[in-house]
Amino acid sequence: MYYKLLISKKSFWFLLFFISLTSVFSQGNDLTLIKNRIYLNLINKEINLNNLEKVIKEFDGEKWPNIKYEDVSREGFDNRIHTSNMVELAIAFKNPKSKYHNKKRLKEILDKALGFWCTNDFIGDNWWNNQIGTPTDLVHLMLLMGNEFSEKLVEKSQEIISRANINKGGARPGGDRIKISSIAAKNQLFLNNNLEFDKIIDIIENEIKFVEWTGREYGYTHSKNNIGGFNEFSQAKGRGLQYDNSFHHRTDGVNNTLSYGLNYSLAFIEWGYYSRNTKYTFSKEKINLLTDYYLDGVCKTAVYGKFPDFAAKNRSVSRKGSVKPYTTDAVERLLQISNYRAKELKEIMDLRNNTIQKPTVSHATFYWNSEHFSFQRPNFFSSVRMYSSRNMNMESPYNSEGILNHHRGDGANHIITKGDEYYDISPVYDYMKIPGATIVQKEKLPNHNTIKKIGTMDFVGAVTDGKYGVVGFDFKSPHDPLVARKSWFFFEEEYVCLGAGISTKMKNEVNTTLNQSLLRGEVVVSAEGKIKTLKSGEQTLSDIDWIHHDNITYLFPKHHTIFIKNDIAKGSWWRISKQISSSKDTVELAVFKTWINHGESPSDASYEYIVKPGALNKIDKQKTFNNIQILSNTPYLQAVKNTNLGIIQMVFYKAGEIKISKALKFKCHAPGIVMLKMNKNTIKEVSVSDPNRELTQISFSINHKINTEGKGFKTLWNEENSLSTFLVALPEGSFQGSTVKIKL
Repeated sequence: MYYKLLISKKSFWFLLFFISLTSVFSQGNDLTLIKNRIYLNLINKEINLNNLEKVIKEFDGEKWPNIKYEDVSREGFDNRIHTSNMVELAIAFKNPKSKYHNKKRLKEILDKALGFWCTNDFIGDNWWNNQIGTPTDLVHLMLLMGNEFSEKLVEKSQEIISRANINKGGARPGGDRIKISSIAAKNQLFLNNNLEFDKIIDIIENEIKFVEWTGREYGYTHSKNNIGGFNEFSQAKGRGLQYDNSFHHRTDGVNNTLSYGLNYSLAFIEWGYYSRNTKYTFSKEKINLLTDYYLDGVCKTAVYGKFPDFAAKNRSVSRKGSVKPYTTDAVERLLQISNYRAKELKEIMDLRNNTIQKPTVSHATFYWNSEHFSFQRPNFFSSVRMYSSRNMNMESPYNSEGILNHHRGDGANHIITKGDEYYDISPVYDYMKIPGATIVQKEKLPNHNTIKKIGTMDFVGAVTDGKYGVVGFDFKSPHDPLVARKSWFFFEEEYVCLGAGISTKMKNEVNTTLNQSLLRGEVVVSAEGKIKTLKSGEQTLSDIDWIHHDNITYLFPKHHTIFIKNDIAKGSWWRISKQISSSKDTVELAVFKTWINHGESPSDASYEYIVKPGALNKIDKQKTFNNIQILSNTPYLQAVKNTNLGIIQMVFYKAGEIKISKALKFKCHAPGIVMLKMNKNTIKEVSVSDPNRELTQISFSINHKINTEGKGFKTLWNEENSLSTFLVALPEGSFQGSTVKIKL
């Protein structure tokens, strides 16, 4: 018995040793697999041969003379060209398909170039270059061919790469933490440090999470714990992925979904792809959350899921190609990681590959934590950008980029049918005529250091049932003494834009711009019933019925005096960005611009217009006017009825009552936004939200008998007053401002 037990113990210890050894080998194999995947991804990067040969030719023995190495300012530091050149050379050296594969000349250049960088160890004024930019290039260089450099160069490179430290200031939660973690993880793979890699990959996976936006409760101005500087970066304070699937990079609440938020998703997708089918594979929960964000955040903020929405971009609009179409790389990787929502991902891939031209999915999406609304139909895309007391109006012009962006958050409303209507228009753009915005016209914009402002009004929001939506904006300019009540009503084939209470005491003109886009084709108008094609230049038209340009018609239920300019506009990239790389050459583009002039010092001015995409010969103007009924356009209530769809959308800036039809009256007992779906005089569905984010329930009444209740709501019928009163519970916490939808 004792002998048998002894044998069993030996067997046990041998088995334990075998399992441990197998685990070590398994882990080693997994790490080798991940490392190889990264290596293959790097060497398969497409290299511009002409540029590569120029890089080789211009190397002077230690550096590239065209780089201003002494300029390490936030606007400069084109030193980064040096490190990116080294990576391109290393790819060409390592790729077996390259004509420079294993060429001695390239290895000599790389040795000298890396030696020059390590000797000088350039530190930029912008922390990003030191903690992310340079370490990214150097860790890629090490993974490609670090073992072929001298021990001294590798050692110095490690010192530089280690500035990407997940425990230091730049690794703030959200966008930058994942970038720095990614650099650190790749470096541990290069160093074959399994234990450190294990720790970092765990940090990466656990950064895929929602964070609460602190501004929802007390606004950005709350500064109890906000001491500024890198010392506060270790705390989330609203940075990161929001519960509405938008993204905040900083504590300002500005929508960064298509900048830092996009890079955030791409970094996670990259590691999800590298670690797939290994012991480091991300959990199903994290992969699903990542996919949801990519589809419902990034792709729904993009035109057809393919082109970045110009309105959602921040200072990056001052960079060439900032709204170029997305590639399929991220989608292809997600499809290899998981089959979750695969059908939707495949459609996005087909759209980006031009296999199909239009999406099958229509949506109306409101990002209530970022005050951003997007609307997609198979033949057009639109969005509305706003801000409130809960967030700031625009990203700061960091590094002197986007220095004319003062008004780009003031209810910007862009309309897109192709995707490239605003492509690289930024150098010639008139930044006091932002599409959808109502702006005081000034001789010049204030200093760019004053761009970023906290909103002052609570009533900013939207209602959406997922397919249709209505947006309300109690607008008070943080730059000028200007107020307006603005709303947008989105239906199937068109949307309606209303403005009321437009007032200022400034002795300046105030304009509401309908659009400013690249001039494509003829501008056709109907004024006093006469149709004509406009010649180029600036014109003022009275009693105008409609305008048509580039597959979009703007219809006017009431006559307005409209200004149109279709002509060459001039500017430069230097005009909007003082980066050392910004060209001062004159850019000339043909631009279409149309606006309503409310006059000098307007008081209680208003506007009404309908935007209807489609070819001019396919638009029945009178049918549209008959279908769209503007029920109210006052500073207190803006409401529109679509008779074909049986939809009524209403923005109550204060409690009020409205007559929907001869037989039906609706009364909202508090400020709110409401959408009704009707079958004749019977309500079938109600969608409601609280833009002020202060109510736990909202009530409204209708003179129609409804006596029912459901989850989160109930109705009370009052026989004496012939009124049905609804009591609807509203979302709380991170979902304040989102829509409640009830079916009857």
